[in-house]
Amino acid sequence: MKQLFLLSKISKKAVVVTFCFLLFPSTLLSAKATNSQLSEEKISQGDVTLLAQATPATNTTDKKDEANAKDDKKLISHILQFNRSPIVGNSLRLRGQYAESRLGFTRPRNWKLDQGTIQAEIRFQHSPALYANRSNLTVLVNGRSVGSTPLNRKQSQIGKLLVNIPPSFLQDYNQITMVAQQNDSQECTDPTSPDLWTEILPDSKITFKYQNQPTSTLLNFNRYPYPIFDELGLENNKIVFIQPSQVEQSWLTSAARFQAALGRFADFRPLETGMATNMAAVKDSDRVIILGTPTEQPTLSQLKDLPLKISGDRILDNSQNPIPEDRGVLILTQTKKDGGAPILIVTGNSAKGVAKAAQFLSQADLRKMGTGQVVFVDKVQETTTPAARQWSRYLPEANSFLLSDLKINNGNKPFKDVTVSGSGAPPIEIDFRALPDDRFVRGSSMNLIYSYGPQINPRTSAVQVFLDGNFIGGARLTDDQGETRRTLKVDLPANLVTPSSKLQVFFRMNAKEAFNKERCIQPPGEQLTGRVHADTSFNLKRETSVQLPNLELMRFGYPFVAPQDLSATTVVMPQNPSENDILTLLEVSERLGRLSQSDGMKLEVHTRESLPESIRKKNNLVAIGTLSKFPIPEALKSQGFNLSQAFNRSSAAGAVQTPQDQQGMIKQVVSPWNSQRVVLALAASTDSGLEKVRQVLNQDPWFSQLKEDTVLISSNEPNPKPYDPDAYQLAFFKDAQSSSRVEDTTPLSKASRLIQDNWLLLPIGVVGLSLVLYGIVQQYLKRLSGGSGSK
Repeated sequence: MKQLFLLSKISKKAVVVTFCFLLFPSTLLSAKATNSQLSEEKISQGDVTLLAQATPATNTTDKKDEANAKDDKKLISHILQFNRSPIVGNSLRLRGQYAESRLGFTRPRNWKLDQGTIQAEIRFQHSPALYANRSNLTVLVNGRSVGSTPLNRKQSQIGKLLVNIPPSFLQDYNQITMVAQQNDSQECTDPTSPDLWTEILPDSKITFKYQNQPTSTLLNFNRYPYPIFDELGLENNKIVFIQPSQVEQSWLTSAARFQAALGRFADFRPLETGMATNMAAVKDSDRVIILGTPTEQPTLSQLKDLPLKISGDRILDNSQNPIPEDRGVLILTQTKKDGGAPILIVTGNSAKGVAKAAQFLSQADLRKMGTGQVVFVDKVQETTTPAARQWSRYLPEANSFLLSDLKINNGNKPFKDVTVSGSGAPPIEIDFRALPDDRFVRGSSMNLIYSYGPQINPRTSAVQVFLDGNFIGGARLTDDQGETRRTLKVDLPANLVTPSSKLQVFFRMNAKEAFNKERCIQPPGEQLTGRVHADTSFNLKRETSVQLPNLELMRFGYPFVAPQDLSATTVVMPQNPSENDILTLLEVSERLGRLSQSDGMKLEVHTRESLPESIRKKNNLVAIGTLSKFPIPEALKSQGFNLSQAFNRSSAAGAVQTPQDQQGMIKQVVSPWNSQRVVLALAASTDSGLEKVRQVLNQDPWFSQLKEDTVLISSNEPNPKPYDPDAYQLAFFKDAQSSSRVEDTTPLSKASRLIQDNWLLLPIGVVGLSLVLYGIVQQYLKRLSGGSGSK
């Protein structure tokens, strides 16, 4: 759901707070666009409003004013609210004599922005101790000032800074910066004073008013995934599949692979997926996917102005000959000649051709070859399946590696030396994600290589290392002349390293000279620097060992995304899947795509009748459907809590009937056909319950809560809002009687783990072993005494 990017530039004089927006569907406004070129200040009881324009006013004619007035009626409004970011929370506080915070936002490709159509409203409060003549709040966009106001409110009254942002200032990726210069005295200010603060309130916002540009000039596969998916979009990308006349297994597999690849494009950005029976139900804001042969998709013959002709159930090439059945066809078009919704057609004259076209879009190396409005796919080379433990976003498979080998933080690029500066320098953060099946043992360590500059105070300066907020090591910075490439060995606690771990290296640097208020001498802080070197090394002690079933590991995709091309996962559908079944398939495919990274896509979909015995035994299975036609009923017959049949529930404690069961269930069990594999059941008694399962898979805040082995999903509202954090209630169960451990360890390690897992039995074992040894000794003594008597 996080729709925007992080910015990590470090201020020389103060701590820079960096965060990202969370974007939700836009709020439409009816207010008329502001085109004022004036710069004025209005002061009222509770507000300070500043209308500022960074560029000088220009003379306009009456005709231009009339044209602008007409354009204003066509403008669409979008509000980007600060409170969508969890880091902002209730407020964003700027502390210190000089402080700034930055927010990143994008400019969608199809937005046409005119002068006076972008406005930022910054609402703030500040400390009553600030001295107004020497304190101010300034707003910058991409480093260029767009407005400023003095911090002169009494008794912390709320102020409002309203600024116009010229469209010429914007790029694809942008940042808005709020800078607070704060002083509490006319002569001398202590930079460490707690009275130096300004809060940016969460109801601050940026309002855009725009016109949609036609996408006809952008219908080119060299831009793919645009216009089907816009990574610069501020609104949710809405994907609509046209439902085929008949749902075959081949169509399900191609649709699932396409959606998983789209999930990889989306990454953290929100994506809404729906289905329509025909083009009449499609809106101009949708992105339409028509996947299947002309026989499966009669809608193809109804589309006008296609670059290829469709005759009956055959696609013809430019020579009016039928395209070979093993050739895939990709077409970009739109619902209207002068605009409308973009359409992606993934087709061919056979299921094999459709599969080739869908696979082309899922393989990065092939996809780069596309250009123009039409692409014919003749050959798709099968990609090599990566190793099961080769995950690009996690720690390397090797136990010894360098920090430069981690490509998690830097967009799949090697980690480079990182330098921070200032007395309040922010931490250097390193994603340290263990593989989900890693089990760490004692002895793992980090050999931190760091440097720091001169002019520090050795008595109060240090470097510290934290793992997920837990202090794990540190050292004093002992030389006021600075040191280069110092080494610090830090032990990595085995019980703290998880698949979501983060290392933080703090440089706590204080200047050698202290603040002198009498002479107003402030310690220089910008020259204080600390650096972490990329050849910092790690030596891990770990083994492969994990207990299944465990839905908590599902947050990271395990075991379904091992290997990362999804070749070990198969989705099983009812024989005649409903629209809700298909949408759930697309949702789980998208989620698995978001959680994996590879060159290819080998996810397969089968119905119960077409599922081969070899795949049933070899792969992890995902079963989807309501209980009346659930494709793998064996998954719901395991011990523990189960929906035994429609509107019936059972567990070890008893059985009940629930005639009004509207809940959904996510359950993971050990596969009945392979103890090293699992079956994930996405089930419900009704379609409304299965819809709740789909929403949990779609929304990060709910999906990240998964744990135990069974989840029941309910809602007290008939039509809950998908973005409401309280819309659904999750109940967790851990009562699976059958479990399995997937491991690759030594016998000694197995014995050690067995003792650790069952330490309460250790005293009983010691007593039992002592009794056995005592009996053996007694028998031996009796034999000795018997032998002596006979002599």
